[in-house]
Amino acid sequence: MRNSTCLQPSLATTIALPVIYSLLFPAGLLGNILAAWIFSKQAPTKRTQSIYLANLAIANLLLCSTMPFLAVYFAIGYQWTYSSVACRIANHLGTLIMHVSLYVTITILCSTALSQYATLKKNSDAQYSQAVSENSYRCVLEKFRQPKFAKYLCIIIWLAVFCITVIAITNNVQARAAESCHSCYNISVEAGGFTTRIVASVATAWFFVCFMTVFFSYYSLNKHLTKIQKNTCIGEKHLIYSRVKRNIFVIQMILTVCFLPYHIFRPVFYVLLTNNDCTRLNDLVEIKNFLTCLAAAKSSLDPIIILLLDKTFKKSLYGLFTKSTPESPNHRITGVGRDLWRSSSPTPL
Repeated sequence: MRNSTCLQPSLATTIALPVIYSLLFPAGLLGNILAAWIFSKQAPTKRTQSIYLANLAIANLLLCSTMPFLAVYFAIGYQWTYSSVACRIANHLGTLIMHVSLYVTITILCSTALSQYATLKKNSDAQYSQAVSENSYRCVLEKFRQPKFAKYLCIIIWLAVFCITVIAITNNVQARAAESCHSCYNISVEAGGFTTRIVASVATAWFFVCFMTVFFSYYSLNKHLTKIQKNTCIGEKHLIYSRVKRNIFVIQMILTVCFLPYHIFRPVFYVLLTNNDCTRLNDLVEIKNFLTCLAAAKSSLDPIIILLLDKTFKKSLYGLFTKSTPESPNHRITGVGRDLWRSSSPTPL
């Protein structure tokens, strides 16, 4: 058994992390409230991407709501007793909301990429083959661009992630009750118990499934578009193809920069925890917490990314502040391009 008093917070933990979370909180809160309002009120209700983006904004808002508690936890959590109300809120409720939000975000990002990929594959393949719908893979892929399926999928994602996280936290709390933990910030809390490690392993595996799915979508789309360009002139659809290709690339970069380091380090963290060297334990916990902070930072950066890349969001935001009706993207796309836009109207993130 590891010594629960071994973990001693450093200046990096008690100062840097609280400052970072304090800066991320207002930016993420305001940006995601605005994004959620625009997608729920001004975006067409039948757009599949709007459903994904609205759920993504909700997940970001929930994650941002935990940041003040995390800031206080890292600043003075080592002074709290494990049985205190403040510790229970920060550890139990904060951990629940954060991990639910993180994995809902990862799964919805993957679903968004598949939806975008499916839209272009459907429209581009139609001119080459009428048997596409007979392919079971394409049939499943096609589901991701259907609004009704998107709604049910988001509900299932929320429920599944919530239930799994609750089970892990409940078992962890029961395990901590059997130990003599005095400080709220201690190695037993930071490392978690056996059930926590099992759930963490499943979550890590799921992340890599999502990561490789997005990677495959981007690679396959590149290959597919290269083939099309060699056989025909795609004309006015080229702009939409390029935009969707960029959108999937952005999703891939978010998963790589914000989430990949944490999920690569997590297995290493649990393997190295078998050593009782206090200095190593402190270093491992600090690295884990900073990588978790990097993953959480994505929720605050999302509105900025959407503003830079999504013309619909940008026009709606502009219209909100100028009290004018933003020009609909449909007015700028004609012919086949308009049909492709109406079928899914791809937007990033």
